[in-house]
Amino acid sequence: MTLLIITAVEPEAEALRQAAPRTFTVAAVGAGPAAAAAGTARLLATGKYEAVISAGIAGAFKGRADIADIVLATRSIAADLGAESPTGFLPIDTLGFGTTTLHADPALLETLQTALPAAKSGDILTLATVTGTAETAARLATTHPDAVAEAMEGHGVATAANTAGVPFAELRAISNLIGPRDRESWRLREAFAALSKAAAALPW
Repeated sequence: MTLLIITAVEPEAEALRQAAPRTFTVAAVGAGPAAAAAGTARLLATGKYEAVISAGIAGAFKGRADIADIVLATRSIAADLGAESPTGFLPIDTLGFGTTTLHADPALLETLQTALPAAKSGDILTLATVTGTAETAARLATTHPDAVAEAMEGHGVATAANTAGVPFAELRAISNLIGPRDRESWRLREAFAALSKAAAALPW
């Protein structure tokens, strides 16, 4: 299989490339769902890739994953795509404009789970604005009881893959716990090391 791995930024891409020699291609296309979707679509349009993985670091919901854990998405969910209303947030599914939820390809996910047996599987939320308060963390944890983590690109990559008819999956290494924004508590070195180790275990 000719695999494309999409990251947001170069440090994530470099952590994955440290697993060389590998046969997969790693590309950093920018942060956020729009950049992820556009960059992935551009690369998939070459027709060279048979599958795509959104990869990088992520924040974990407390009690669902820990620092340096690898998490795999069963679904990538655009958790802040929708509209505000007097009764609360309305996802685009409710508005009738599309879907917030895209499923990982079952065969690709199974391959990742086999290669990474210690990884935790669950929903991974995609947010254009990442969580920075305890209130938002609590709301998202309640609204998405199967979510293990949040990041900024998965749903964008999944949308491009879905449009191109290419299998998709999402793989993340945990750098921090979701809650009040505190960069001092982020463990980037541990997360990047976990990402490299996971890449080395991939069967491609």
